[in-house]
Amino acid sequence: MATPHPRSLRQRLSLWLAVQSLAGLGAVCLVVYWVTAMNLSERQNEMLAQKEVIVRHLLGHVQETPREHPLSDFLIGHENFRLVVRSGDGRLVFPLVEPSEDSARLATRVFEVAPHVQGGQALQVTLSMDVAEDMLHLRRLAVTLAVAAVVGTVVISLGGFSIVHFGLAPVRRLAAQVRLLSADNLHQRLDGSGQPTELAPLVEQFNGLLGRLNQAYVQMEGFNADVAHELRTPLATLLASNELALRRPASFDLPEVLSSNLEELHRLTGIVNDMLFLSQADRGAVARRTDTPSLATIVQQVADYHEAALSEAGLDLLVSGDVAGSFDVPLLQRALSNLIGNATQHAQRGTRIVVDIVAIPAGRVHVAVTNMGQTVPPDILGRIFDRFFRASASRSHSEKNHGLGLAITAAIARMHDGRPTASSHQGVTTIGLELSVNAKVVRARYPEGPAE
Repeated sequence: MATPHPRSLRQRLSLWLAVQSLAGLGAVCLVVYWVTAMNLSERQNEMLAQKEVIVRHLLGHVQETPREHPLSDFLIGHENFRLVVRSGDGRLVFPLVEPSEDSARLATRVFEVAPHVQGGQALQVTLSMDVAEDMLHLRRLAVTLAVAAVVGTVVISLGGFSIVHFGLAPVRRLAAQVRLLSADNLHQRLDGSGQPTELAPLVEQFNGLLGRLNQAYVQMEGFNADVAHELRTPLATLLASNELALRRPASFDLPEVLSSNLEELHRLTGIVNDMLFLSQADRGAVARRTDTPSLATIVQQVADYHEAALSEAGLDLLVSGDVAGSFDVPLLQRALSNLIGNATQHAQRGTRIVVDIVAIPAGRVHVAVTNMGQTVPPDILGRIFDRFFRASASRSHSEKNHGLGLAITAAIARMHDGRPTASSHQGVTTIGLELSVNAKVVRARYPEGPAE
């Protein structure tokens, strides 16, 4: 099926203006013609009525002497009138000769005149008026009005075309600014000064879009650099160990080399699996929910898994509150594990980690993990859910943490129709998830959960 050719907005507006102008002028011309025709018709009727009065007067005071009939004098100077008088039996009284058929356009009035003598017959009078001049006047007026309507439409259309062209100048200026944008200058914004009020929201929304694109582009560049860095380190370790093992096979314990290489391969596999999971989550995958009678039980199971790490860090953990709902338990366990692990890593020794489960309005629940430690600066707090982001530039714990844990936690929150939350004030840091509790159970497809 052929794609319709897009029409110019300027042509479309000019065409509609021309059509409306022609319709408006045509309506005005029709009204003028109709009013003129009505006035001429009324004038003709008035003249016929006046002449009828005169004819009645003359016929009422004269004897039947056709050769000297006073009606002959009545027609002098009134060549556009025709008068025929017949007796009651149809006999021609005036004029003496039967009038010939006239092709002229006539306005006719027929009336009776009472007999002037007692016992006489009433006279049948036919009074006609030639209206050929009035008809000619109407035809000329119709032609004049038609020409005026057409010429007026052309003039208005040309003027409207110029006005539309001038009115669309701000759009052309915006288009010229957009043409100058590229991936290298997404930080620039459209100049909205001097733009019409109708275009101000468009400029504002487009500038907002540019800001989001620029931010996404910067994040993508950083993400690519982080991916390259994370993959380069284990690959370099694998290459170096294998090369040394091949050059000096006698000085290396082969099982130890293979074990070290296997650890690095597991790390690479974890990074790749996590990246695939995040990619699928970004494309709109949703959680596969099942009815869960107790969310606190799920949290306690995850806390038991971290018992050794908590004991080593000198911490204890408290679970407060509970709700029931439908959740993707494996994904939720992974998110809770990331949150508890993150809190364990940054909590001050001898303090307590608290997991609060609080039901909030609109069928949602807030699961928050709170720990005591250093206050997280706002600039870092706003980026903790970014991929490969680490608060410490030294990349400590890089063998265990490759910077995707909290990004995965945020993705799991979104898959549960929720969002991540974070706050830090006076050494109390709270990172959590806001989830939908009673969402419809969906058997959605997404890749296997992120690697542990």
